[in-house]
Amino acid sequence: MDLGEHVTSAAPLAARLEVPSGPLFFPVTAYGPDGAVNLDAYRLHVRRGVEAGAAAVFACCGTGEFHALTPEEFASCVRAAVEVTGGRVPVVAAAGYGTALAVRSARLAEDAGADGLLAMPPYLVRAGQEGLLRHYREIAAATSLPVIVYQRDNALFKPETVVGLARTDGIIGLKDGHGDLDLMQRTVSAVRAAAGEDFLYFNGLPTAELTQSAYRALGVTLYSSAVFCFVPEIALACHTALRTGDGATLDRLIDGFYRPFAELRDQGPGYAVSLVKAGVRMRGLEVGEVRPPLQEPAGDHVKQLAHLIERGLALLEEDM
Repeated sequence: MDLGEHVTSAAPLAARLEVPSGPLFFPVTAYGPDGAVNLDAYRLHVRRGVEAGAAAVFACCGTGEFHALTPEEFASCVRAAVEVTGGRVPVVAAAGYGTALAVRSARLAEDAGADGLLAMPPYLVRAGQEGLLRHYREIAAATSLPVIVYQRDNALFKPETVVGLARTDGIIGLKDGHGDLDLMQRTVSAVRAAAGEDFLYFNGLPTAELTQSAYRALGVTLYSSAVFCFVPEIALACHTALRTGDGATLDRLIDGFYRPFAELRDQGPGYAVSLVKAGVRMRGLEVGEVRPPLQEPAGDHVKQLAHLIERGLALLEEDM
């Protein structure tokens, strides 16, 4: 594929993400029995997600264990995702750690053909608003790729800081993993008043489907879906119910699958990644275990996940 055909400005990517036809797919990173990245399994995982109806592929992000990958592995996975998607949907790759390493990962992603960047929180430090703004502006200036900034943990922004981000060339959106709806409403209002409507917002909370109705009320229609990794059928049904206002189907999926899954996810640290990866293996794709410091789910929790998957798929049968 000619990498010159990829998105090189903010507007095209924003337009492709603004009204997605399906969930935003955050694939896990596949490892072989020796612990090395398994690109064949990874390509298959990405291909299946795109064919199942993903609107975009967010490669090597949180669910993809960005923290555990070497720069070489990261570049190989992003390149593989670009090759598999073949331009059918955009590929957004992570950029993170301190500013210098975040710039390096951003440039690696651009060289690999990515369409955009998801800028992860800086490593470890708690910085002030001015320092955070400078950090993300340096990432945005390092490549021609449009940037989505991820708000969570040690990267929390005042509304006026997000206004500064929105006014920065190349920064096109904010993904919220913090979950303060009052802050989000004030942020959306401040950006709209100072920088206009052309800024994207994403619900980035774990199991975002649980909170997406509340985010939609704020005008936030985009959300990440880890569930799509292992039960795309359920994720697609939920996405359609949210988009069409089918409250009965949404309630049935939340009560019968999403709430119990979130409760199971909360049983262990790191389960937002390791439990998802276990689900991918249950659905027939050997993607290996998570890398340290994450650990695998307890055996009983894996059994509970298997029952939940069965229950969720049965709920879809009830709609037919």
